[in-house]
Amino acid sequence: MARSLINTAREVLGPVLELLYPTRCGGCGSHGEVLCRTCRDSFCRLDRTLLCPVCGRQTGRPVACGACMVQRSGFEAGYYGFSFEGPAREALHAFKFKGRKDVGRALVHLLDEEIGLLAPAFDVVIPLPVTEKRLKKRGFNQSFLIAEEVARLTGKAVDSSSLRKVKETQDQYLLSREERKRNVRGAFALSGGAALKGRRLLLVDDLYTTGNTAREASRALLRARPGRVLFFALARTPG
Repeated sequence: MARSLINTAREVLGPVLELLYPTRCGGCGSHGEVLCRTCRDSFCRLDRTLLCPVCGRQTGRPVACGACMVQRSGFEAGYYGFSFEGPAREALHAFKFKGRKDVGRALVHLLDEEIGLLAPAFDVVIPLPVTEKRLKKRGFNQSFLIAEEVARLTGKAVDSSSLRKVKETQDQYLLSREERKRNVRGAFALSGGAALKGRRLLLVDDLYTTGNTAREASRALLRARPGRVLFFALARTPG
């Protein structure tokens, strides 16, 4: 709670709070920058020419992996920023679990070129929703913040009301692969959805692991009959 209040106060008061609570790097904790040069240089950016174009699994060339050829993903293509390891992993944890919104924004802006290239492919940004209980516990929805930054970079609209999370779920990282599938089954639903018909949607989240959450949310969006559903995550687990 104290850390969250400090981060909120820093956003409002800026330089005054910097004297009392110096900015620490979200990746290594060093003083001075939101993300220091050493950490930024260490981030492993994922090269789509070496990945499955849907799930981002390493394939050596841009062809669908065996799993994506067999299993319908719900989204047409996936775009992933960093490999979830080392300082990038620590930075994402600082953003998601320690309330470091400044770190989250910085991570998005490190990918501004990639996001700019993706911009012509979508019309609307859809943040992966959380339940009211989770929102109160964490204080913010990290996916909504990512969606806002993507929208600022591209000039596209954010729709945070058409997709809802209707089922409380456990944190996916605590579960086995099969448990993750059951955990998110039926977790998402449309709220209206008429505004999405024929639109090209970009669903965004902070992290892609097994893809169960992204697939389940995408399948819910497909009920609105959009033009397409794409997926974007700041990071992907290695593999």
